[in-house]
Amino acid sequence: MRKVAIIGVGMTKIGHLFSESLRSLFSNAVRGALEDAGNPKIDALYLGNMSAGQFNNQENIAVLLSDFAGFNGIPATKIEEGCGSGAAAIYTGYKAVASGVHDFVVVGGVEKMMDTATNDATSIISTVTDQEYEAFLGLSLVGINAMVMRLYMDTFGVERESFAKFSVQMHDNASKNPYAQFPFRISMDKAMNSDPVAEPIHLMDCAPLGDGASALVLCPKEYAKNLTSSPIEIIGAGHGTDNFIFHTRNDFLSLKATRDAARDAYRMARITPGKVDLAEIHDAFSITAFLTMEDLGFVEKGAAAQAVDEGLISLDGPIPLNSSGGLKARGHPIGATGVYQMAEIVLQLRGEAGARQVQGAEIGLTNNISGFGASSFVHILSS
Repeated sequence: MRKVAIIGVGMTKIGHLFSESLRSLFSNAVRGALEDAGNPKIDALYLGNMSAGQFNNQENIAVLLSDFAGFNGIPATKIEEGCGSGAAAIYTGYKAVASGVHDFVVVGGVEKMMDTATNDATSIISTVTDQEYEAFLGLSLVGINAMVMRLYMDTFGVERESFAKFSVQMHDNASKNPYAQFPFRISMDKAMNSDPVAEPIHLMDCAPLGDGASALVLCPKEYAKNLTSSPIEIIGAGHGTDNFIFHTRNDFLSLKATRDAARDAYRMARITPGKVDLAEIHDAFSITAFLTMEDLGFVEKGAAAQAVDEGLISLDGPIPLNSSGGLKARGHPIGATGVYQMAEIVLQLRGEAGARQVQGAEIGLTNNISGFGASSFVHILSS
């Protein structure tokens, strides 16, 4: 196994980008990553995308986007794993380089969601959950999260204020991120009194729909020194899964897939959670973030609310989370989310994150999940 480094990153701003297409979004992100990497010759493309077939009526998009990005003739593969598609593409591209199958690969993610009516988009997103037994009976993804949030609050004596404080922190971080969909701060009053979606979840507990694309260039670490003075190495990678049908799980307040993925990534990286300087975690809903903090080993079970209340997750705290603004405020163009997470960590470890820079960051972690923890990816990076 060869050591693998990231030598280039590219991102588009996330938003309601009605004038952009799948082609232009992805091409812009790839162009930025290639320029950042010194324009090496690319051997293969791995693309994360959840559902262009439904959002955009376009399948076979790996070859399509490879062609429009200027890669005609190289192997191009679409990776779909629901909300975790971006991280799944990274995991696949990482293995291709580590194994020696390819030397230079582009890993990208793209989703164009805003050309679809909101109700239709919600229906498309719900396909990451079981359709035959759960969705058929009216249980949506937000419904699952709402039930878990209520159970969490009752079990650990947590009030909605803690979840609202998390959303306020995400918007504060996003206000410093030029790529964020919502680069502005919000008040506690706005977070607490936003419209209810599925009690106790309110609008400010939810990640938005958005368009966006992000790309990375990966290569063997031994080659990276000839192209950049700041290669970022992937030192750990893990992939876990759980029962697909939510109501068949043994524990509703923990994501087994994340615990398993984290265990394998920490073992590969030969570190413990306490060695991680910052992390980008999957906060599609604020309750997801709370469970993830605990399943990654950053805090004890039931202690996520205390960590938020005491400011431990802020940019200058001991557990800086989602310096980008997270899915909540940076945005969640589903197939690209895992790649945006890693691009943010790369910028942080290079010391290039501007006003949101976490000082002294040397080790970063990303966690991207699908559905309500049906699958989960954890990657650990080092400068």
